Amino acid sequence: MATIVAAESKLDAMRRFQAKAEGVMISVKEIAKPVSIILKEWIEKWRSPLKNRRVKQEPYIAALRQIAVMLDAGMPVNHALQEAIKSTADPMLRLILSSILADVESGMSLGGAAEHFDIQLGNLSLSMFQLGEQTGTLAESIGRLAEILERIEENRRRLIKATRYPLFIIFTMAIAFVIVITMVVPQFQQMFIQSGMQLPFPTRLLLWINGAIQDYALFIVGGSFMLTGIFSYFYKKNERVRLAADRFLLRVYIVGKVTRYAMLGRFVYIFSVLMDAGIPIVDALDAAVGVVDNSYMKQQLGKIRTAIEEGRSLASGFEESGLFPSMIIQMVKAGEQSGALTQMLQKITKFYQDRYQYIVDNVSAMIEPILIAAIAGFVLLLGLGIFLPMWNMAETMGM
Repeated sequence: MATIVAAESKLDAMRRFQAKAEGVMISVKEIAKPVSIILKEWIEKWRSPLKNRRVKQEPYIAALRQIAVMLDAGMPVNHALQEAIKSTADPMLRLILSSILADVESGMSLGGAAEHFDIQLGNLSLSMFQLGEQTGTLAESIGRLAEILERIEENRRRLIKATRYPLFIIFTMAIAFVIVITMVVPQFQQMFIQSGMQLPFPTRLLLWINGAIQDYALFIVGGSFMLTGIFSYFYKKNERVRLAADRFLLRVYIVGKVTRYAMLGRFVYIFSVLMDAGIPIVDALDAAVGVVDNSYMKQQLGKIRTAIEEGRSLASGFEESGLFPSMIIQMVKAGEQSGALTQMLQKITKFYQDRYQYIVDNVSAMIEPILIAAIAGFVLLLGLGIFLPMWNMAETMGM
């Protein structure tokens, strides 16, 4: 009777089979992984709370603050992790902290144990853990990490709050448009057709939209989902598609400015914090670039690291990235020459934070003209499409 053993090599399979003690081995044959095992692995992966994405920031920040406080009070790392595991209700974070705790108790460092979860925790967390262990200031480093993540999360919440009202208006307009097209326009359609007159363009457009929605609604919805899925797949798998999409995003009205100021402000802030903490400039750049979500900006910011490795100045790297205005480049150059680079980076951080805050606070006012134009266009199309043929019919009957 053949026995299937999952192993990395034939030698490993022989050892695993002998450990089971289920019979005598006659021969070893390598086969493709059976569908049943693939399905079982997929189900286990789907059920596992550990996902290939970042952990939720709010419980993670709370856990970091708790760990920092307990370490500052003199508690060992493993006891601090145990208390953090008890306090968190997030299953993914609980699993990660439990795994880190097991590795720490087996003799690994906190930074080494966290390296297994670089996707979930991020490169910034790993850098801060390693910095704290190398300098003996683990509690301070974890506390500073919590502050950085909290600032990033606060900016995210502000943007969501600012765009909530415009998105609600757009969603309401879309629903109203569909209702009018599918329920109001058909009431006049038969009358317009029976009149036999040449219908004006707005009316023909309304009737065409009505027909498209009624006849191809499922195809439109299905096609939209399919195109979204295809784009998402290529965005994740194809670097050229991702770079092109992220670069185009920076040119979109309002969205581009918000993205640019948010990402650059985040980059400069984290870079300045890590530099002030004593992390080598190349490592600080790597960690700061790692928290930038836009792949095109991340690629351009990577030129700063290249400039440093080639022995050139930080200012020349900032200039080569093509993302910073000349004023910022001059500020970096002045900071390098005066030896006050960290202080200058803090001023640059404030500059981007103020710009970002201004746009977020005024995003509704900036989108308002577009919404007013869209509403006016909708009302104008509806009015002309319905009333123009009625006026023509009235004139014909009057004649």
